[in-house]
Amino acid sequence: MDYHQLVKDCLRGDPAAQKLLYEHFAGPMLGVCYRYTKSMVDAEDVLQEGFIMVFKNLHQFTFTGELGGWIRRIMINTAINYLKKNSRYQTDLLFTEGSLHPVSDDDPEVTLSTKELAELIRQLPPGYQAIFNLHAIEGYSHVEIGKILGIKEGTSRSQYARARSLLISWIYKYSAVNKNESTYVRP
Repeated sequence: MDYHQLVKDCLRGDPAAQKLLYEHFAGPMLGVCYRYTKSMVDAEDVLQEGFIMVFKNLHQFTFTGELGGWIRRIMINTAINYLKKNSRYQTDLLFTEGSLHPVSDDDPEVTLSTKELAELIRQLPPGYQAIFNLHAIEGYSHVEIGKILGIKEGTSRSQYARARSLLISWIYKYSAVNKNESTYVRP
């Protein structure tokens, strides 16, 4: 697909080009949005808000990177903003300093499918989930996460450690359940 021409056509206001851009990226971007929210309905809301931002700011895309990466960054920012302004998520996005639970470096003897691991990540409280996704999946540094979320770098680090610790405990629990049974039990 010629993204350069597609962007030019979208900027000219061509509805067919806009539809093509949306249809090409909507599926993968819905997955990005879903990682940050607790329901598909919320993810779809974020996706729609994100694409409004994409089309509103498409003139700023400079072709120095991939179009998909640029759209992904907009979706992530839109998801974070959605979490911040949605009252259902606000109480769970309080970031506090505090003592850390120990984080184990032991690797549990369990094999999880990508889908199972993604579902465990989705079970994290929204604050932990956002920081875990931003750092472990999207590759943001804790300094960048701090700026995005308006928190200290240390808070990002501690919340990430807590999220990681919680996931490790759930994986151990999952491993124990799978050794005894062949059914998946949510944490």
